[in-house]
Amino acid sequence: MARPPVAKLMDYGKFKYESALKARESRKNQAQTVIKEIKLRPKIDPHDYGTKKGHVERFLKAGDKVKVTIMFRGREQSRPELGFKLLQKLAADVEELGFVESTPKQDGRNMIMVIGPHKRKTEAMAGAKTERAPRSRASASQEERAQAERAHAEQAQAEHAQPEETQAEETQAEETQAEQAEAARAEESARAESAQAEEAQAASNAAAAQGTTRTSTARSASAARGATEASSQTDQDGTAETRSRREGSPAQSSVAEGSPARSG
Repeated sequence: MARPPVAKLMDYGKFKYESALKARESRKNQAQTVIKEIKLRPKIDPHDYGTKKGHVERFLKAGDKVKVTIMFRGREQSRPELGFKLLQKLAADVEELGFVESTPKQDGRNMIMVIGPHKRKTEAMAGAKTERAPRSRASASQEERAQAERAHAEQAQAEHAQPEETQAEETQAEETQAEQAEAARAEESARAESAQAEEAQAASNAAAAQGTTRTSTARSASAARGATEASSQTDQDGTAETRSRREGSPAQSSVAEGSPARSG
């Protein structure tokens, strides 16, 4: 230890992150052996036995241990030799992949045997990777071939579809021209109708104005006629009154002349 002691400052969060990464990498390289379990019956069917044996072989190839359990029910408990024979048969069938790590033992109603793999977990993982590599290459080559075939088919389809597309474009252009011509005709007819409507409106306005003029003329004529008649009537009344005054004046004079005689 140095004197004085030497210390350095560090980022604790970064230190924890790097430690977690190292632990994760170390766990990747570690191989944990897992114990798989398979359950059988003493009177198992041959087909079912083949299926169970396939599972055991798959587990052993993966580098895992297999725990085989024989389940006894009812009167089967009095015949444990059936389960023992079945376990021995299974061990003999998978002896190329594994060995009997724990001999068959009676545990209550069950009989248990453990089979261990010949290969270690790491070796099994490495072998699986090497087996998957050619498969992945083959699948990649197949995908490339499929993609090339799809591209070729698409190109051929595009070349075949070009005349059809040209014809479709020409047809679409003709339809567009026809629609434009129809729209122009419709616009012209609309303009003609609007012009006719304007002419009709102007004619109706002129007729209305002429009718108004006639009505005002008639009213003025009737008013003038009424004024003339009123003036003539007034003149007649004045003439009659004048005449009556003229006719009544000699009588009055005669009465005036006779009044002294009466007084005398």
